[in-house]
Amino acid sequence: MLIHVVKSGESLWQIANSYNVPMESIISANGIYNPDVLVVGEALVIPLEDIVYIVQPGDTLWKIAQEHGISVQDILNNNSISNPDRIYPGLALYIPVMRHRVQPGETLWLIAQRYNVSLQNLIQVNRIEDPNRIVPGMLLIIPSKTRPVISVNGYIYMLGQAAVPIVRKDGGYLTYLSPFAYLIKEDASLQAIDDGPALQTAVSQGVVPMMAVTNFTATSRGENLASILLNSPEKTGQLLDNILEIMQQKGYKGLNIDFENVLPNDRMAYNRFLEQAAARMHANGYFLSTAVAPKTGPEHSGLLYEAHDYPAHGRIADFVILMTYEWGYRKGPPQPISPINKIREVLDYAVTVIPRDKIFLGFQIYARDWTLPHREGDEAETFSPQEAVARAAQYGAEIQYDYTAESPFYRYTDAQGRAHEVWFEDARSAQAKFNAVKDYHLGGISYWALGYPFPQNWVLLEDNFMVRR
Repeated sequence: MLIHVVKSGESLWQIANSYNVPMESIISANGIYNPDVLVVGEALVIPLEDIVYIVQPGDTLWKIAQEHGISVQDILNNNSISNPDRIYPGLALYIPVMRHRVQPGETLWLIAQRYNVSLQNLIQVNRIEDPNRIVPGMLLIIPSKTRPVISVNGYIYMLGQAAVPIVRKDGGYLTYLSPFAYLIKEDASLQAIDDGPALQTAVSQGVVPMMAVTNFTATSRGENLASILLNSPEKTGQLLDNILEIMQQKGYKGLNIDFENVLPNDRMAYNRFLEQAAARMHANGYFLSTAVAPKTGPEHSGLLYEAHDYPAHGRIADFVILMTYEWGYRKGPPQPISPINKIREVLDYAVTVIPRDKIFLGFQIYARDWTLPHREGDEAETFSPQEAVARAAQYGAEIQYDYTAESPFYRYTDAQGRAHEVWFEDARSAQAKFNAVKDYHLGGISYWALGYPFPQNWVLLEDNFMVRR
């Protein structure tokens, strides 16, 4: 899969022809509404298994050809290089992957064995719906890279019937679905949510339902509510009884605990509650996960962080979701929402105290638009990455890219003369997060939240990983 950044004057037709890819494939992969309107700086996913290799110091064409399993002549032909001795560091080389034309009597299993690739990878890369129905003459792409197997969670807070088309569209990329969320009450009961349609759709697509419980709302931080419950053994026991009852009624298979703003003095009480929850869940055949604030060390201060004991969560829970987003808070000043440099600081600490295969990287899939100058109390508008690109086109903005944060942004002036700054996600920033998952050998990804269209993300997710189902 390639990522192309649109330059001034380029058309979709030109881009498609330069990569020898049908325009329709690029339109589909990127969810492009109007093929005649591209934004300068917009990142487009080019649906190719082929790669672009950047020449490194000391490289030779023979060495590059050996590493990628092709001939030097193939590299020369595909890159119009007349002198093989004149390559240099930084040169981008187009490397086509191997293809195989199906012969009579061949099966996918035999082809996978021949090229030493996994059958699942071969099926996924070629988008084969029925592995038993391949025919002689069919040209198959042979995967050139190993896709690690990960688990993927998707939180969703658009509930009721509104959840159905979202889960139906994105469910194929998920291991877990978490309708958000059951709110705990002071008497240890839970505030009901309309999760039935989401759960039914998830199960029909083979997605595991995970019940989410929380202590906060958009208007209440929930620290005192959590304190009352966590410090009462009677109430925590009753809360777990009530949770289990709902899980059994609704068909949930696991529990996600997202208690935020827990008072620092309640840290040990929270850990004890998690131990109780894990014991009760496991005794009943369920799993337990938690969501934690993005800490960079054990002494990270602040109400959001101090009671989240990373080593305890890593020991107690089956997996831990790092909420590595919201640096660009909707009520704060404009900045990247999930900058990769900050995320990697969190991961540097997390992997020292939580088993890597238990860590899920939190990934937000939405954009924010701040009015400038930002004043205290102002709230940014939240919408999808697709809307962010459409808005850039509407106002003639050129998309910029912050290479430290690995985040795209732009500024524009609206019809009322007000200045705006927009930060969002694109193919480049998504790939940067996927690279981090692979670099740190993490167990999964957790999306906050489904319902914001971002087609590029799912195409790249599938290109980078095999999703555990």
